[in-house]
Amino acid sequence: MFVQDLRRELSRRFYIRSRTARTAALRIAYVAYSSTLNGWHTRRPEPQAAASLRRRIEQLFDEDWQDADAGLYPRELIEALPWREYALAVPKLLADLPRTRERIRNRRHDELPEHLAPRYPAYYARNFHYQTDGYLGHTSAELYDLQVELLFGGTADAMRRRLIPPVVRFARAEGHANGHAGPAEGRPLKLLDVACGTGHFLRMLGAALPGARLFGVDLSPHYLARARETLPREVDVSLVCENAESLPFPDGHFDAATNVFLLHELPPEVRARILAEMTRVVRPGGLVVVADSLQLRDAPELHHELHAFPDRFHEPYYPSYIRDDLAGRVREASLEVCEERLAFLTKVVVARRPVS
Repeated sequence: MFVQDLRRELSRRFYIRSRTARTAALRIAYVAYSSTLNGWHTRRPEPQAAASLRRRIEQLFDEDWQDADAGLYPRELIEALPWREYALAVPKLLADLPRTRERIRNRRHDELPEHLAPRYPAYYARNFHYQTDGYLGHTSAELYDLQVELLFGGTADAMRRRLIPPVVRFARAEGHANGHAGPAEGRPLKLLDVACGTGHFLRMLGAALPGARLFGVDLSPHYLARARETLPREVDVSLVCENAESLPFPDGHFDAATNVFLLHELPPEVRARILAEMTRVVRPGGLVVVADSLQLRDAPELHHELHAFPDRFHEPYYPSYIRDDLAGRVREASLEVCEERLAFLTKVVVARRPVS
């Protein structure tokens, strides 16, 4: 037992140290990439902020290892980034640099083709992050996951995985397929991922819950096309191109719903409508898990870093989001908040729809 525990502890420490080192290396790569874009000189965080970031990163990877070790998702999910997929995207990322650089220097974010704009809400039909085609181009969809991983220094997937443990525990408690005895009597969990994008999180959910019936909804046909290209064939997933402000599903259709990194890109009133729709389509007693950026009240020592983010990217609704209260918004959507957790730069809120 002693030898087994020692091996486990050494494995945990190695995972944390190796992933922290990888984060530092990817951070250097990101600084080089952003400097190429527009000559930014990345400001070093103040000592208190730097210490907070180091502590939060180590805690993130520690929790990631612990949850994989506990069997809440396969160890394969934490072993490596999809390097082959990212390597294939690098040439296109470099080829797109001149256009992106010019757009950033001129602060242009309205270059989508005019014939596209009437089909989409005004808040959506823009070049978010100054990226070419915004969310409405296939090149953007091919580059998105790599760009996000560079931005967060290899921590994006670990932050996304913070949503998986509450979903797996819920599935097991309710007795869904691959779980324990419960009211669901072994039927597959039916889960909707709102704003699923390229399907990156759906891929992880499929690995953690191989018996689940997964659904994804997104407003970008190009990102959904990318999801269809990259999602494993063995994953039971259905993808729908619709606006999450009016989900095309009946009341109580799903056991659970998730949403990752969407709400900070929406006006406040749209955040409220989407959360209300998530509540509507989840059955009474069902689960809703939402994750997005930290907010100002979560990390006073990181205020400068949070305020700096929209200055470097076209994120018009981020300043209002960080002053908002994510858990409060979830409660306003008639959900009962069960848990609030912070994970590096992410805030996770776990809630249930009341039974009556």
